[in-house]
Amino acid sequence: MGVGLGGCSVGGKDAAFAQMDASEFTGSIRALTPSAESGPSEADLALARIAASDVLTKGGKDSSQPWENPTTGARGSVTPLAAAYTADGRSCRDFLASYVKDGAESWMQGAACRSAQGHWEIRSLKPWRRT
Repeated sequence: MGVGLGGCSVGGKDAAFAQMDASEFTGSIRALTPSAESGPSEADLALARIAASDVLTKGGKDSSQPWENPTTGARGSVTPLAAAYTADGRSCRDFLASYVKDGAESWMQGAACRSAQGHWEIRSLKPWRRT
């Protein structure tokens, strides 16, 4: 699924992308999107936001930043999409964040803009919807 998302590349086992491994697959068919009860917790979202800010601050082209919450068992990675753009006079970037927990994998989309102090502020982070 990750190969066709915004031109992101998926590497081998050592790639920065969080992906389900063979031990997480079962013989049953599951939805890729977790139910509302098992969706990202506020702590998971906070860690994803930190990873987004980090990758936008120091990440180069085609970089990703992994994140993990040992308390909830959730993990993922954040990957910036395309180039920066200007919105409301500020430099902004869009990104995708993966979310893997309990054998389910889903994606979140987000946007961040630079503050007057030069820090990246996450403006949105919500479930990804294909357009």
